[in-house]
Order: sequence, then C-alpha cells, then structure tokens
Amino acid sequence: MTGLAEPARASCCFAAPAAIDEQLRAAANVYADTPAAETILQRALFLDPQCLATYFSLYKFYFYKHRLHDAECTALLGLEAAARQSGFPADWHRLDARSSDWSHVEGPQHFYLFTLKALAFIRLRLNRANEAHALLAKLAELDPSDSVGAGVIRALAASTHRSS
Repeated sequence: MTGLAEPARASCCFAAPAAIDEQLRAAANVYADTPAAETILQRALFLDPQCLATYFSLYKFYFYKHRLHDAECTALLGLEAAARQSGFPADWHRLDARSSDWSHVEGPQHFYLFTLKALAFIRLRLNRANEAHALLAKLAELDPSDSVGAGVIRALAASTHRSS
C-alpha cells in the first residue's frame, strides 16, 4: 500500500493531520497483512471521521484487495463527508454547476469530484455500466475542465461498452 498513502498528501483537500497521516503510513507498511492494515485504516477513520484522506486510502485499499463492495460503501461515505464539509447535498443527483465552486481544487468539493470518479470506476468493475455512465455524465457537468481526470474512466467505459 505504499503507493496509496502518498496521493493522500498530494493535494490540500486530501491532507491528513499528523496523527492520521501516521496511521495511514502504518497501514501502508503492513499492506500485505490485510486484517492489520484494515484495522489501522478503520481506526484512523474512527479517530477523525472528517479526514478525507482516510476515506481515500480506505476505498483504494478495498479496491486493490478486490473488495469492490467495501470500496463502494467507503467511497459513498467519503462523498457524504466531503458534501458536509462543502455545504451541499451528498446525493450527486441533486447537484449542478451552481451547487459549489467546483473549480476550487484545494477544497473538499474537489475530493467529492475525485471520489465520484472513483465510484464510477468501481461501478464499472462491478459490471454496473449504466450507473457508471450516469456518474460520468454528472462529472462532465460539474467538472467540464476534467480537473479530476474522469476522461480516462469515460474512455474505459466507452471501450467496455463497445466490447460487450
């Protein structure tokens, strides 16, 4: 998991307080020991349920461990936390370009967009392509400049659709 903890520090909206960052590093160090790493990540979430970096690390952990339903649930919890911090509804269906300053890449709304992209990818992997396409369409509306790189997932979704 060494690669999973570093992106959490790459952006301000992913920043973690020192105590949580220490937990994320500890989980990365024992990544091969799935129960130990999961326990550490869950403890970090318990210690600071508003720390978006923990949601990020935990849903990536579950994804790479092929626990897609757990990754999906954690991503949804991360969306709720980011929406609370940003002051808009957690339900992405209710959002539009005026719901937030989506161009503010240092705030929790950027984490929200990033996590919508992750959720689209997770749902693609769960063979729920229609849901993934709906998420990607909403991302195109909220983030027309594609600051979170949803175009990559959009291309994957399109190629998956063509090959089925």
